[in-house]
Amino acid sequence: MKRTVVLGASDNPSRYSFLAVERLLEKGHPVVAVGKREGKIKNTPILIGQPIVNDVDTITLYLNPSLQAASYDYIFQLQPRRVIFNPGTENPEFEEALRNKGIEPVEACTLVMLASGLY
Repeated sequence: MKRTVVLGASDNPSRYSFLAVERLLEKGHPVVAVGKREGKIKNTPILIGQPIVNDVDTITLYLNPSLQAASYDYIFQLQPRRVIFNPGTENPEFEEALRNKGIEPVEACTLVMLASGLY
């Protein structure tokens, strides 16, 4: 099964990225959590930097648009099928760049998608 990369993951249980990792795992999705600090969500380590990840289906973003530019090349390198822009992460310029590379940008909430069976 292809992986989901949660970019902007946090080990703070009040953060939506934490909940996304938790719910993805509960639904049986393989998850790679990438954040700015090491930590754990359940038994999933939060990796730092730009780790190499193979077989990526989806990247779900929890990064403010002003912080996304540093990850553009990394995201292109992972070659996901789609990138989910969660509320507050919308970035029309980057979404257009993704489309130009054949990657589907999706403005949606990962948590809502999972809860409604649309993930």
